[in-house]
Amino acid sequence: MRYELLVGLRYTRAKRRNHFISFISLISMAGIALGVAALIVVLSVMNGFQKELRARILGVASHVQVSSVSNRLADWESVARIAAQDARVKASAPFVNAQAMLTVGQAVRGSVVRGILPEREDQVAEIGRHMRSGRLDALKPGAWNIVLGAELARALGVLPGEKVALIAPQGQVTPAGVIPRLKQFTVSGLFEVGMFEYDSGLALVHLEDAQRLYLMESAVSGVRLRLEDLFEARAVARELMVKLDRDLIASDWTRSHANFFRAVEIEKRVMFIILTLIVAVAAFNIVSTLVMLVTDKQADIAILRTLGAAPGSIIQIFMIQGSLIGIIGTLIGVAGGVLIGLNVDTVVPAVENVLGFKFLAKDVYYISDLPSDVQPRDVATIGLVSLALSFLATLYPSWRASRVNPAEALRYE
Repeated sequence: MRYELLVGLRYTRAKRRNHFISFISLISMAGIALGVAALIVVLSVMNGFQKELRARILGVASHVQVSSVSNRLADWESVARIAAQDARVKASAPFVNAQAMLTVGQAVRGSVVRGILPEREDQVAEIGRHMRSGRLDALKPGAWNIVLGAELARALGVLPGEKVALIAPQGQVTPAGVIPRLKQFTVSGLFEVGMFEYDSGLALVHLEDAQRLYLMESAVSGVRLRLEDLFEARAVARELMVKLDRDLIASDWTRSHANFFRAVEIEKRVMFIILTLIVAVAAFNIVSTLVMLVTDKQADIAILRTLGAAPGSIIQIFMIQGSLIGIIGTLIGVAGGVLIGLNVDTVVPAVENVLGFKFLAKDVYYISDLPSDVQPRDVATIGLVSLALSFLATLYPSWRASRVNPAEALRYE
């Protein structure tokens, strides 16, 4: 063992005459551990929210969507066959997408109407799993049934089994002017996916009913694709654009919800920077600890120098001591952060019981539990940043220790 490492470790273990220095060392270690643990827990919860919201959005939206520039795709089966040639494509389903006004008595609400084939829609979306009442397969051609989002149904004041009037913007031209097309539907079910955008503004009808209502004959608006890996969506869409006709567009979920996911990612980065300042403050405590220690150990440094220790060796001794504080604090913080991050669903209810209120009310946020997703990459990044800050904090005190003049330090000893 090199003597620099031996002396540095002995300085760390030794009982100091100045107990205040020991106290500051413990505070520095605790501060680093607290900062690292807070970073891991916060980023894990943000990852969990991002994963949960992504799952809810993609439970209604599609991984990849192929549509026509004119919003009329005549031969959707050929598009589905071309897409199925890619092994990453799991399923496909046609759809008709249009706008409509829904009315019940005096209540009027605008809505997106989506025409679907229930048996194929279940393969590309998860709306069927979020039905509060009824089933998607109740949508049959010619039955004129409709499935509404729970918030939309609540706004209209309608229940399953009741009638709702749908007014389509495509109207009939008469001598008196353009008369909107109006059709009465029976509410056959309600769904609630937990995203207000869909629960309050989406209505589902059978594909053939939508084609007849919006005068599309056998054409559809496009084809929705579900992939084995949703993160392959951009690559699959890019490759499909090469195979499809020029008037067809393939877009993936990262483009259709780009602003939302970009905002979440930016927020995560900002939180990382803000919480890293906690670790930086704790690392600055290492500076004060080592500066006081250097002042306290000037006689020891002078003796080592007179015995032939080079200035570089003195620097290494105090860098070892300061880095050890950072390493121990980081390891404690990583262990505590990962432990809490993996057990957020247990820790949060306990804290809620102690404080007497809920952090996330289900009727407000739709998510009653804090989701958590501990990612090894984030943990490794946080640990490396903490170790780097701790190492940088040792440079100035160690350099100052190497500049101690032995004659001046031993003059009054």
